[in-house]
Amino acid sequence: MMPGAGPPPPFGASPAAGGAQRRAYPMPTGAPPGMSPHPQSPGMGGSQPHSPSMGARQPMAPFTGQAPGQQGSAPGSRIDPNQIPRPPPPADAFLFETRVNGTANLPPAATSSFVVRDTGNCSPKFIRASLNQIPLSADLLTTSAMPLSLMIQPFALQDPADTPVHVVDFGEMGPIRCHRCKAYINPFMRFVDHGRKFICNLCGVSNETPREYVCNLGPDGRRRDADERPELLHGSVEFVAPKEYSIRDAMPPVYFFLLDVSFNAVASGAASAACSSISRILQDLPEGGRTLVAFATFNSTIHFYSLNSNLTQPSMLVVPEVEDVYTPLPSDLIVPLDEARERLQQLLESIPQMFAETRIADSCLGAALQGAFLAMKKTGGRILAFQSVLPSVGVGSLSAREAEGRANATVADKDVLKLLQPNDKQLRPMAEEMADFQVSVDVFLTTQGFADVASIAVIPRITGGQLFSYYPFSAAHDGGKLHNDLRWAVRRPHIFEAVMKVRCSQGLSVSDYYGNFHRRIPAEIYLPAMDSDKAIMTTVKHEEKLAENSEACFQCAILYTTTTGERRVRVHTLSLPTTASLASVFRGADLDAQFAYMLKTSAADVVTHPVQPVRDAAVQTAVSILYTYRKFCATASSSGQLILPEALKLLPLYTLALLKSLGLRGDMKVDERSAWLARVRSLSASLCVPLVYPRLFALHHLLRDAANQEQQQQNGVQEGEQPPPEHLPTALPLSSEKLEPDGVFLVENGEDAVVWVGKEVGSGLLFDIFGLRSVDEIAPGPFLLQEFDNPASRKLNAIVNEIRRQRCSYLRLRLLKRGDPSENLFFQTLVEDRSPSGMSYVEFLVYVHRQIQNKMG
Repeated sequence: MMPGAGPPPPFGASPAAGGAQRRAYPMPTGAPPGMSPHPQSPGMGGSQPHSPSMGARQPMAPFTGQAPGQQGSAPGSRIDPNQIPRPPPPADAFLFETRVNGTANLPPAATSSFVVRDTGNCSPKFIRASLNQIPLSADLLTTSAMPLSLMIQPFALQDPADTPVHVVDFGEMGPIRCHRCKAYINPFMRFVDHGRKFICNLCGVSNETPREYVCNLGPDGRRRDADERPELLHGSVEFVAPKEYSIRDAMPPVYFFLLDVSFNAVASGAASAACSSISRILQDLPEGGRTLVAFATFNSTIHFYSLNSNLTQPSMLVVPEVEDVYTPLPSDLIVPLDEARERLQQLLESIPQMFAETRIADSCLGAALQGAFLAMKKTGGRILAFQSVLPSVGVGSLSAREAEGRANATVADKDVLKLLQPNDKQLRPMAEEMADFQVSVDVFLTTQGFADVASIAVIPRITGGQLFSYYPFSAAHDGGKLHNDLRWAVRRPHIFEAVMKVRCSQGLSVSDYYGNFHRRIPAEIYLPAMDSDKAIMTTVKHEEKLAENSEACFQCAILYTTTTGERRVRVHTLSLPTTASLASVFRGADLDAQFAYMLKTSAADVVTHPVQPVRDAAVQTAVSILYTYRKFCATASSSGQLILPEALKLLPLYTLALLKSLGLRGDMKVDERSAWLARVRSLSASLCVPLVYPRLFALHHLLRDAANQEQQQQNGVQEGEQPPPEHLPTALPLSSEKLEPDGVFLVENGEDAVVWVGKEVGSGLLFDIFGLRSVDEIAPGPFLLQEFDNPASRKLNAIVNEIRRQRCSYLRLRLLKRGDPSENLFFQTLVEDRSPSGMSYVEFLVYVHRQIQNKMG
């Protein structure tokens, strides 16, 4: 825009310098409400963190509190809340080709629905880069203020219509690899000399092609058989691993169930719920005679159970020594599922009665894990542990640390900061030894009080497992989620004894990994278990300047064992163009991967730093990115406009949502915060945004019209056909301005869901969906969604079930109503409103714009 030409339309895209797309938003002058002209960080002293790529970090401005549900906006603001950037409505599933005309294609949003055609690059469901045009130099990357990182989900679930991951068997020869950097054959390796040699696309070295693999080249330089070989055609492929890739026989799938039967576990119903869930999921364990199982209970002692086929019923073997644990008769403990199924079912039915009268309050989780591990040393496998109280005796026992009960304990307090770090020094070495012997641990925390989640979470983190938290556990309301979480944990695609390495083109290298894994050497990570939901984030750095007019390649290789005992190497390859243009770097930015980086690094920092500097750093990261774009890519524009790059136009919104998230708020209990941090570590790119910016649905219009919709659907389905999947309503902005007094709204973040009922909802709709006659009859709190015989109830159940299907999670449901004090839980999710946790979205945009202006000088 030329000076004096006037501002562009508030939501009109216009080209920036260098061809990058941008959006311009006119900004009001002055500070928004509650912001001083010279803001100071509330309650903080000393200097702020400094980063060479960001300049001095300025503290956030204080704000004035406002009751939940009140939308804040700057007086006299020219910003139309309906025109500011918000997530677009979901589109119907579409086809995405990973490369078009020989060039990498920009991936769609991680939360969108798309079918992948692998045309050379791997699917973005497997690897998503924060930048899809790689800066030629470290200086250019530093100037951009953006991270260069990869979100890797090696076993992500695919759509049935996606290009499948083909299995290639090279026999005893093994996969073709570069002799220098050990990269695996992929579509970007260039064959020369009539196919007798190939040039590695990662390190540039020339390799001799094995005689068995030589093929003539066509006029275009491609091998004539390239279209017939998956490894030369697709970015994702699996190789059958030759024998030399293994140091022992492939491990069998072993599942060792550990159950807390202390007084609290029994009295709360957690032990009974766990027994019921285990009994029901045995049929979901991998089929075949290789699957092995074991079972033990524990309180102040450990009770192993022999499931030997020679016994008519299981026998209990008690280990009273919990400081120096041993395992009696390991061969009788871990037995084939096919042989032990009936005895195990019998045992699970009897456990609740066996311990019904117990008064033992102590629990020896660490000792029980140690005992199970000793039994599994020869086989490896998975431990699934159910814990209901603070582990108080034996190996790895914990104590109720100071300040754990304070509901408003913030991580700005030094004492509470310590509570976010592991307390016991025995658990980490034990977890590392478990990982060395390929034992993974999942922990299901069915607690009702402080359990020191920060310490317990070390075990699943290092062993490649997962921590599931149900605080505060209610058998009546959480039994369904516990069962479904356990069922999905064993049913989802999962693998064993894996080692993973990410290789980069010459001039680039991996600087760090984030996720749940064990690390023996810097270049590789070890995963005793891995599944379709877990992601690993890597950060990448420049070692030298890259060659111009080249492509930068990233290759993830993971050697693993399938549940059927096969050793395979799954390889994902992503080749991206390089650029010397800052505008091109911004044009190729990926918002989902960038925000995942911000979320995961903030979660890592909040364990070791007070929360306010972490919040400040997140804001200044966003400000620095937008400042760089404003200064170098969009110079010809009015200083009164906030210029946002098209690819990152939602960065301010998601940054604000992060500030108001459970991990960075100051009103969460320590265990809840620790569980949130544990979840973030292995969270996939598609779930990072929903975790902090959930979906809000207005249900009342759909439910009132459910009868007509149901009839139309029935008319459109032929006899014997399955009805189409439920279409969710369009998500609303997270603002109280969208609420209606006669409305029913649902907000969900992929793990929890809240249904909020307005004061004026009619009795007919309430009775149809909840079986209640008035809003006054609603008892706020956790609830089980029932299905009544009417269209509205069936519609509501269909919507909730579709959300559960999309998220691969059985949502915990909470029912709230207007006017009840507990409705604050609902309003906390409306991150676009001003609240005690931060500014409104409009105010935050004004603040970000002012910070950019200040940096512009």
